[in-house]
Amino acid sequence: MRICGKKLIGEGNWLSLHEVEYEDRKGIRRTWECASRKKCSGAVVIIARLIPSGKLILIRQFRPPTGQIVVEFPAGLMDGDEAPEVTALRELREETGYIGKVTSVTPMGYSSPGMTGEAVYIAKMDVSETEQKELKTDFDEAEDIETVLVDPAELGTFLRKEDAAGNGIDIKVASYAAALV
Repeated sequence: MRICGKKLIGEGNWLSLHEVEYEDRKGIRRTWECASRKKCSGAVVIIARLIPSGKLILIRQFRPPTGQIVVEFPAGLMDGDEAPEVTALRELREETGYIGKVTSVTPMGYSSPGMTGEAVYIAKMDVSETEQKELKTDFDEAEDIETVLVDPAELGTFLRKEDAAGNGIDIKVASYAAALV
C-alpha cells in the first residue's frame, strides 16, 4: 500500500482539500478525499488538572462546523516547528488564563484519520491553584471561549447535562470520561 499522487481540489485560508491516489494491498489504484491544515505543523490537546483539587480544565466554545457550542479540552495549533510542550503552555494560557507545567506528551496520533492526516499530540499538565495570578486570556479575534472546571468523578454526569442542554461533546473528552468508568 502506498500513496501514488495527490491533487489539490480546493483550498481556503486555513484548509486544503485533496484527492489522494493510492494503491491498495491488491495493487488496485484508488482515490480518497482528505482535508489538510495550512500554516501549522499539527495540534496539541491539553488535559490540564488543577492541583490540589484535581479538577479538569475544560472549555466551551462555538464550533461553526457543528453549529453548536462544544465541550472540549483546551487545544491549539502548533506554530511552525514549535514543540508540543511549547504549544500546550501557550494555548492553555491563551484559552483559559491558566499557567501550568507539562508532565507528559503522547506520541503523535490522529483524531480523524479517515478525513485528515493532521498530527495531534496530547499534553498532560499540572496547574497549581495556589500559584495562579489573575487569569488573563488572549483569544484570537474569532474565539469566544468559556472555561469550565469539572471534578473527574463528575465528568460523566457533566457531559450528559451538556448534551441534554444541546451542547456538543468533543470525542476526546467523551473518550477520557469513558476511560474513567
